Amino acid sequence: MKKLSLPLIAAAVLTLCSLSAQARDTKHLLSIEEASAMKDKDGILDGSVKFYFAGQPHPAVAAKLLTDVTNQKTNAVGKSDEEACKWVFLSALVQLHKKAKELGGNAVVNIVSYYKKNEMASATQFECHAGATLAGVALKGDIVKIGDK
Repeated sequence: MKKLSLPLIAAAVLTLCSLSAQARDTKHLLSIEEASAMKDKDGILDGSVKFYFAGQPHPAVAAKLLTDVTNQKTNAVGKSDEEACKWVFLSALVQLHKKAKELGGNAVVNIVSYYKKNEMASATQFECHAGATLAGVALKGDIVKIGDK
């Protein structure tokens, strides 16, 4: 029987390790409207803070309080990518809602997807990345006070 050389064994081990370390990172563009129609589990999204995505008309801004970024992840095990992405999208909205309330704002305007600091502006879709165990959504928007329509 022929003996394998140490460099050959090391190369084989490194190759196998690198294959298992490559994580799935599937990009999805999903409907803001469909995901927004879901109810957040804690009932935080009560309508007291309005959300306006890039390109959507909104009432005049009385005061800009802060530009905020939220980067949320959720457990994707046992869920479809779409289901996990919708849940993590709601989590991102909850974080923006909480920050707006904390600052005295009543709206978040100019919301864009902000995955890995890359802006994707859309009035109809958000960007989500899903892997084998996690799904993630990052959003950036301006927390403001708006007047009534």
